[in-house]
Order: sequence, then structure tokens, then C-alpha cells
Amino acid sequence: MNKQSQPAFAHLGRKSQTPEAPDAKTLDRARNPQADTDYVARFTAPEFTSICPVTGQPDFAHLVIDYAPDKWLVEAKSLKLYLWSFRNHGAFHEDCTIRIGKDLVAVIKPRWLRIGGYWFPRGGMPIDVFWQSGKLPKGVWLPDQGVAPYRGRG
Repeated sequence: MNKQSQPAFAHLGRKSQTPEAPDAKTLDRARNPQADTDYVARFTAPEFTSICPVTGQPDFAHLVIDYAPDKWLVEAKSLKLYLWSFRNHGAFHEDCTIRIGKDLVAVIKPRWLRIGGYWFPRGGMPIDVFWQSGKLPKGVWLPDQGVAPYRGRG
């Protein structure tokens, strides 16, 4: 692939700041060199944090993002910075998890994407949030997300 066919990256190979908030994000995408092949790629963020919009206290989650790419891949550094932008963002668990999934779908337009948000307890209860878009291509191996049901989640 020549450089002209690859979009410019906002973060990869550059010094980058963490966006102040998810709205200020720049999710970069790269052309999928295996676009003719059905497969699943996984990103795991075991130390995701956001802020409770009511109490202002930190919330913690283990996120697992699986997707079957089409023409585009999400660039990992931009995804990491985007996820970090939630550290000072006030939103409920459901909103954070689903928003991340929808933002990724809007940028990379995968064949299929699912996100599991495994949130650590607040008030004694963990809240796990799951969302998906599209259909998993037939015959693709999809491993379990690997996060145990809550038992101290560690």
C-alpha cells in the first residue's frame, strides 16, 4: 500500500495530548490490509476510568472491544487516548460503554462490533454493560471475553 492511500494520522508518530473530553476526540483509522478476510480483532482496557455524574467519584471498568473489520482498522494510540479522555468525563456506566461502541462504529464501519463494559461495584453492585452492532461473519472464531463474573474482579 502506498502512503497516498493511507490517511494521515492525528496521533501515530506524533506527540499527543490526552483529549480533555470524549467530544474532543480524534479516533484515527487505518486501511485494513486483510479486508478480504473475515477475522476478529480485540482491544482490552482493564483500567478504564470515568467519573460518576452525580457524586463526582471515579468509576472503574474492564472494557473488552471485539470487532470484525471491513475496510478500516482503528489505530491503537488514538483509541487509547480517546479512552483516557473519559477520566474526567461524568457519565453513567451504560452511557460510557455504549457511546464508545457507537463512536467506533461511526469511524471504522466494521462488519460487526461488540463491547463489554465490566464495571467494578458502586454501592455494592457491579453494573456490566454489553452492546453490539452488525452481525458476526459466519465461521469466525470468537473467543469468550475472558472477564470472570464478579468475585472481586481481580
